[in-house]
Amino acid sequence: MDRKATRLSGTDRADQGVAALVVEMVALATATPRNEILDGRHRGRAAAHARQMAMYLIHVIFQWPLDRIGAAFGRDRTTAGHACRRVEDRRDDQGTDEMLDRLEACLRLSPCAPGWPQDPRA
Repeated sequence: MDRKATRLSGTDRADQGVAALVVEMVALATATPRNEILDGRHRGRAAAHARQMAMYLIHVIFQWPLDRIGAAFGRDRTTAGHACRRVEDRRDDQGTDEMLDRLEACLRLSPCAPGWPQDPRA
C-alpha cells in the first residue's frame, strides 16, 4: 500500500489533525475504511460519499474555505465545493441528515472546533 495515498496532503500539521479527526469519525459512522476515504485512486461510491461527507463537515463545522479543504485532501477547491453541494443535496434523506447531525454535534465538542468549549445543551 502506498503510504502517500492514504496520508492527508495538507502541509499544516494542525490542518492535518483536524482533517484526520473528521475522516476517522466519518469512517466509523459509515463503516468505510479510512484508507479508502483518503485514497485518491479509490473511487467506489461508498468511499466517495464518505470523502464528500468529511469535506462537508470540515467546511460547516470548522469553517475552512474550499481551497484549504481541497489541499488537505489532495484535491482542488472545485472538488471540495462539489462535495459540499452533493452532501447538502443528500440531507433530504432522513437517515443521512440524522447521521450528519450527530457527527456535527460531536465535532462541535472537539477542542479543534471554533468557539470551543461549548455547552452541549445549547
